Amino acid sequence: MRVVSFGCRSNAYESDVILARARAAGLGNAVVVNTCAVTAEAEKQARQAIRRLARANPGVALYVTGCAAELNHAAYAALPGVAGVVANAEKLRVESYAPSAVRGDADEERFFARDFAAKPRVYLQVQNGCGHRCTFCIIPHGRGASRSEPVGVIAARLKGLAAQGVNEVVLTGVDIASYGKDLPGAPPLGQMARRVLALVPGIPRIRFSSLDPAAIDDDFWRLFAEEPRVMPHLHLSAQAGDDMILKRMKRRHSRVDILALAARARALRGTVALGADLIAGFPTETDRMFENSLSLVEEAGLIWLHVFPFSPRPGAPAARMPGLDPGVIRRRAALLRRKGEEAARWFLDSRVGEIETVLVESNKHGKAHARTAHYAEIDFESAEPAGARTRVQVIRGDGKRLVGREIADEKTASGRVT
Repeated sequence: MRVVSFGCRSNAYESDVILARARAAGLGNAVVVNTCAVTAEAEKQARQAIRRLARANPGVALYVTGCAAELNHAAYAALPGVAGVVANAEKLRVESYAPSAVRGDADEERFFARDFAAKPRVYLQVQNGCGHRCTFCIIPHGRGASRSEPVGVIAARLKGLAAQGVNEVVLTGVDIASYGKDLPGAPPLGQMARRVLALVPGIPRIRFSSLDPAAIDDDFWRLFAEEPRVMPHLHLSAQAGDDMILKRMKRRHSRVDILALAARARALRGTVALGADLIAGFPTETDRMFENSLSLVEEAGLIWLHVFPFSPRPGAPAARMPGLDPGVIRRRAALLRRKGEEAARWFLDSRVGEIETVLVESNKHGKAHARTAHYAEIDFESAEPAGARTRVQVIRGDGKRLVGREIADEKTASGRVT
């Protein structure tokens, strides 16, 4: 029994839960494919994976779920080897994988205490769905309106993770910056995070998935400034650096907003590492408009870039706008990626000589691979297993990651990293 996952961090979290629920249901010789619909390429990869799995495992039952399957149930049900398509709203339920299964509410937190324990970094979904209608996106059609998990539920799940020794949790969702608007009292993201961290002191490291620049609340900024367990790393759903393109995307922020946000983050946490999602080649994007996105990388100090070549999605308003030549889109995406690689190289070089608290992600024969508080990859020699924290001094950067040496007798030190 295994799950093959595509797409966002919400899908990564949900895939872990699906694996736990399917095992609890007794699903044995089967594979669940959790699809993504954010780009045409993501859908293509999922369909190819399903066909490969069917050819390589003729006796295995294939179940398909996720946003792409939600939007085109019949197409995925017709693929070879597919035994069933599970709706997004049903994919986290035991009953979806064994209709006769019965479970009590007491089982809910057991999954978080048992099935995520061995992971170095755990994604915890605190929100799902989206209430906005960006012109390039069809995810709201696949996931529905924004829905937030109550603070008590999030705290209970974090306690289960802490009890198993999980050292890092990423609070994730489709639009987490809009957290809480559907709950009594409308607690914003920052207030929720402050409350659950107070209730669960045993989680040493917390991160947040993509944040909408238009919706980051003042409570969040206070938490970011004051809470050492919140890592100095933010990822922004920027999408573009040109105001006209942002307007045509129906985004709620401007270029100036992104620059102001980056400046505020640095004023609060000096060496904060900023990442961003950027779309290359949006319809009507001129050379000058693209240059505004390209220059944003340097002006805002963006380091970790997720670059998406524009992909028209049937049903999304942008699919009806005048599109660009595919070759132009590919070239612009390549230029953005190159700009991001240059920024990352500069940042990595700036960390040489620093002492970093890192989370070990894997260790093969004493060769450890980890991530720093700023989300930089680092390799070093160590006996520490995956999931452990240790202290490492950075020796050099190689353009893509860091190389370091472990500092003896300082493992799991908890000093603040700025």
